[in-house]
Amino acid sequence: MSEERAIEALERSGMDFTVTRHGRVSSLVEAAAARGVEPGAIIKTLVVRRGEDDYLFVLVPGGRAISWPKLRMLLGVNRMSMPDAATAKDVTGYERGTITPFGATTAWPVIMDGTISGTVSIGAGAHGVAATVDAGDLATALDAQVADVTEPE
Repeated sequence: MSEERAIEALERSGMDFTVTRHGRVSSLVEAAAARGVEPGAIIKTLVVRRGEDDYLFVLVPGGRAISWPKLRMLLGVNRMSMPDAATAKDVTGYERGTITPFGATTAWPVIMDGTISGTVSIGAGAHGVAATVDAGDLATALDAQVADVTEPE
């Protein structure tokens, strides 16, 4: 059901995309190979809590992690956290490992790391399901704020 919700939202976005389905993977390299992209083109969607009932999505490329100081500075907040798995599911409608802004139960703001470019692959609501899209189209479709918010892992 969550895969269908994500794909319907992708279709409504008007953006060109290709859906890839593969089995569960155990590493970034495996995911990239299964999706036919470089590891840095795998986009992780992370849910960040910046206040009570106030969340946002942060899109992070493979091989990079959120830089909490950069993200706090961008948002002008002192404290932020990542919710536990149950809370993440409650606020997005997706379980960890399947979270995507597309079709989430709440349209939280999206911040996309500025290093994301070219053809990328973002999760599509279920394990082993992803959408391959142009990064510029992705930013536009999500009305994402593009900023430097990551660092190498």
